Amino acid sequence: MSIRMKLLLSYAAMLVVPLLLLVLMALSLVFFFRGDLQNLQHFYESKAEGFEEDEFYHLIKRTIVQNPSLLADRHYLDEISKEISSKETYLVIRINGETGYASEGIRERKDFIASLPGFRKTNYREKTPAHFFENEYYSYIQNDILSAARQPVSLFLVTRVDPLVHLARQYFPLVLGLLLVVLIATHVLLTYLMSKNIIRPLRDLRNAAKLIKEGDLDFHVKVRGKDEIGQLGLAFEEMRDRLQQSIRIQMQYEENRKELVSNISHDLKTPITAIQGYVDGILEGIADSPEKTEKYIRTISAKAEEMDHLINELFLYSKLDLKRLPFHFEQVPIYAFLSDWAEELKFELDKIDVRFETDMDLDQGTYVLMDRDNFRRVLTNIIQNSLRYMDKKSKTIRILVSDEENIVTIVIEDNGPGISEAALPYIFDRFYRAEQSRNAYTGGTGLGLAIAKQIMEGHGGDIRASSTLGEGLRIIITMPIHIERGGKDE
Repeated sequence: MSIRMKLLLSYAAMLVVPLLLLVLMALSLVFFFRGDLQNLQHFYESKAEGFEEDEFYHLIKRTIVQNPSLLADRHYLDEISKEISSKETYLVIRINGETGYASEGIRERKDFIASLPGFRKTNYREKTPAHFFENEYYSYIQNDILSAARQPVSLFLVTRVDPLVHLARQYFPLVLGLLLVVLIATHVLLTYLMSKNIIRPLRDLRNAAKLIKEGDLDFHVKVRGKDEIGQLGLAFEEMRDRLQQSIRIQMQYEENRKELVSNISHDLKTPITAIQGYVDGILEGIADSPEKTEKYIRTISAKAEEMDHLINELFLYSKLDLKRLPFHFEQVPIYAFLSDWAEELKFELDKIDVRFETDMDLDQGTYVLMDRDNFRRVLTNIIQNSLRYMDKKSKTIRILVSDEENIVTIVIEDNGPGISEAALPYIFDRFYRAEQSRNAYTGGTGLGLAIAKQIMEGHGGDIRASSTLGEGLRIIITMPIHIERGGKDE
């Protein structure tokens, strides 16, 4: 059974059950106050709204009406008046147009007694509805008879009616009708609101599920509210958003894979072409002397090494990208490590006439957590990148090291051609070269800085670049300090 049908049945029950209870309550009240259900019809047929035709009227009818001589028995009349006064009912007797008797509670209301109608005819009986007289409601039953002396007599049983009772009885059908209208309108409105708050959001979720099934994720699930439906809508929107991001990442991975294959093919083609050319030269006899043959073979070997280096770089980058390269971390005194590395680097740079400067403003008791070999690869790749593109006669590389706020900062500067501001954000992308035309001249795999970035991310550090075109490039490496000054954990 659908949720909509369940809601409709539940609200139908909410409508029917109160109505049945209302009817049962009304019948119970009628039975309680009237004694049986047969008098229900008389309740509306009677015009005397405030007076109930009970044993008092029958007593008077059986005594005074059947024995008119009792009209002169004042003691008997007082007894009857006293008995019926408990329900604020009074006896008024008019004989031959004059008031012969009036009960004590109504005796002072002479104006009201005078307003009572005159004698109509023998055995005349009439019930009158309640009417307003001097701020009070009265109803009465008139019964006309003849006295023992054959004089016209009008007997009146007058009842004082409570205004609230009068209004309740007078407007009971209207109030009951309005109650039913309000009850029905309330349930209809409640059903509409609940349908709006439950059925519509569920319908929106169903439509959203259809769109996702069809592969359309460019939409937003708008389900408001903090109830279960609203929480379901938020979870559904989060699922849609993550699925869309996952598809976008997958598409990006596919695009990167195609780009990677294209770049690998391009970078491998050059040395393979050269190797094929030199092999053909040897086979065709172009290398017609031992010296030439040796030169061709050495060139083939160099190109093969270049291909091997490229393949190794690709293999390393792939493992880093897939998080499959294990890092062997250890606590390393960063000052001593950089000093040893800088000393080795200076020895190599002096051979190629590159000026090397260091400035290490660093506490010797500062330790970092690193994988020595992989971090050395980061520094080596940065230096090789700088050397590869240096175009000035006087070449300079500068290393600046400092620690501040639990961070070690290593800056490697060169005085090369620099990189344009537009190209700067991409230098850590794989196979990116700011000037593609220089690739054949400078060499390189285009993976050095990309590998450096992956390694630094694995160390929980960061690497970024800044440059001024024509003045040089600055690579900034930051790493968190692990142990400092006396071996206290940070």
